[in-house]
Amino acid sequence: MKGRVLIVAGSDSGGGAGIQADIKTVSAFGGFAMTAITAVTAQNTRGVSAVSLMSPAFVADQMRAVLDDLGADVIKLGMLGNAEIMDAVCDILASYADIPCVIDPVMIATSGSRLMSEDGEAAFRRLYKYCYLLTPNVPELEVLSGHVITAAETMRHAAVALRERQKIPYLLAKGGHLPGSCVVDLLISDGAEAAFHDAKIDTLHTHGTGCTLASAVATLLAQGIDVRTAVQQGRAYVRQAILQAPPWGTGCARPMNHSPQREG
Repeated sequence: MKGRVLIVAGSDSGGGAGIQADIKTVSAFGGFAMTAITAVTAQNTRGVSAVSLMSPAFVADQMRAVLDDLGADVIKLGMLGNAEIMDAVCDILASYADIPCVIDPVMIATSGSRLMSEDGEAAFRRLYKYCYLLTPNVPELEVLSGHVITAAETMRHAAVALRERQKIPYLLAKGGHLPGSCVVDLLISDGAEAAFHDAKIDTLHTHGTGCTLASAVATLLAQGIDVRTAVQQGRAYVRQAILQAPPWGTGCARPMNHSPQREG
């Protein structure tokens, strides 16, 4: 195994997203997954029925236990839940500021359920200081940037503005929520941009795509891959995970296959 990734996120009882998807993804790329669980959810493909948040001190204890012994090459943040947990995570990150941090700003589940409190959205700004790569989808980017996004160009403006305002080295804006037959994702950095295009897949098996992509990129970064290549390979993995999804679930947020046959 190559590449230690500490995942700080919530548990998905349905196994399609959250900590479960993160561990599967890191393992699929040959990395070593470690976890600090922030929340436990009761959910399936039809939605989230209950959420129980961990205490901020316990989240910090989990992170500290891992980092003081096993260490990490990259830290990946997913669902954090509320302001108190964010503050606790920030305090830990301050002591390990040399470890790159990939942040997937989990705010709304695929089913539409809200996964971050309003005070959590405000506290989230503290995390920018430690963020190496931010991976918002369109609804998340609208909340974080304050911009209304209707097309790829307005998504680009919002991404550029947010990255520059918060001094984030890399921002990956994911355009899957935009209308049209093509998915356009934009990787923005200082003085450079890269656009990734794919045809949309007509499917309900998209639960956990954000968690999965962020964890794939985090693992590749932990293995020494550059950001653009990591995004490219992570997107290819997610696409195959969707195309090879299992026939399970009766709701609108169905799981992917985290052990797909790779192309080629």
